[in-house]
Amino acid sequence: MKALCWHGKNDIRCDTVPDPTIEDARDVIIKVTSCAICGSDLHLMDGLMPTMESGDVLGHEFMGEVVEVGSGHAKFRKGDRIVVPFNINCGACRQCRLGNFSVCERSNRNAAMAAAQFGYTTAGLFGYSHLTGGYAGGQAEYVRVPMADVAPMKVPEGMDDESVLFLTDILPTGWQGAEHCEIKGGETIAIWGAGPVGYFAIQSAKIMGAERIIVIETVPERIALAIKAGATDIIDFESEDVFERIKAITGGRGADAVIDCVGMEASGGHGLAGVVTAIQEKLTSTERPIALAEAIKAVRPCGIVSVPGVYGGPIPVNMGSIVQKGLTLKSGQTHVKRYLEPLTKLIQEGRIDTTSLITHRSADLADGPALYDAFKKKEDGCVKVVFHPG
Repeated sequence: MKALCWHGKNDIRCDTVPDPTIEDARDVIIKVTSCAICGSDLHLMDGLMPTMESGDVLGHEFMGEVVEVGSGHAKFRKGDRIVVPFNINCGACRQCRLGNFSVCERSNRNAAMAAAQFGYTTAGLFGYSHLTGGYAGGQAEYVRVPMADVAPMKVPEGMDDESVLFLTDILPTGWQGAEHCEIKGGETIAIWGAGPVGYFAIQSAKIMGAERIIVIETVPERIALAIKAGATDIIDFESEDVFERIKAITGGRGADAVIDCVGMEASGGHGLAGVVTAIQEKLTSTERPIALAEAIKAVRPCGIVSVPGVYGGPIPVNMGSIVQKGLTLKSGQTHVKRYLEPLTKLIQEGRIDTTSLITHRSADLADGPALYDAFKKKEDGCVKVVFHPG
């Protein structure tokens, strides 16, 4: 079968790889009908995640039709269309029982490796390094879905692929990022980044009752999407001092909560935050905390800092600001299964737009390397790439 594979920094290829097979009684095999490139995939492309191996199949946003079922699997049947969350869940460990699906204790085949890096294991993730289990990803024609009786969801009748595809990751990620802000109604929320996760964080904050939504972005296509999604104010970080603008917008009080949707590959910055980022790049050439540094500075005292953006290792953080301002920091990979049913209902009601951000579509995975490049460089107005293999 065809699959998009990692072969080193900035080296993504469309390879022919072996078809997946059933390895456990709870498995299903799906024929992929839709998959997407995520901003997190660019971290892999840029060589920022350790333990990648040449030939690893990429992709954690995918869905498809069940074509084979393990002997012990009873949830799905051949022909069912299913959405597959990016994290793999056993359904039985303490964390799964608590609903903390992104830190499932049993699905990561390399749990000891993850624990050595983070203290405790993460869940197994599709297509996201051997640190998270080394599972083949979904930018492929077929995928083995382990523990498929827990996290995946059957697509309701009448819903097409593109309306539900982003339930696999970026929609619940944006929603969880906004949920962490504890929006009760009338708040001012500032969001760094209007890429795909930021797009859904904006919509989510609006649904939850935020009165003012400030978005920090510089790419014209993403600014247009942010306004469409419900942003009330735009700050172009390349031409304005973000902190001073947020102070002006909020009458000097600061945002009630802030959301860093950018993560480790932020760019730009003014003042001390820009200096810290420049130093970090010289020291490590990897993680750049500019968005997080600005967010911590711009949030009001006793406000909330929500971080759905991905970070993979240590970064310099102004703990003095967090402590002295009494801030609450909330983060984590998304507990996707938690949100599947309520978000599906919002899509069905027309309250969430899941398709306007798709700018590039292809039926051929062979276009993948070029589309990865366009997505990374934000060329040709590229905001979100979706493949419909076959």
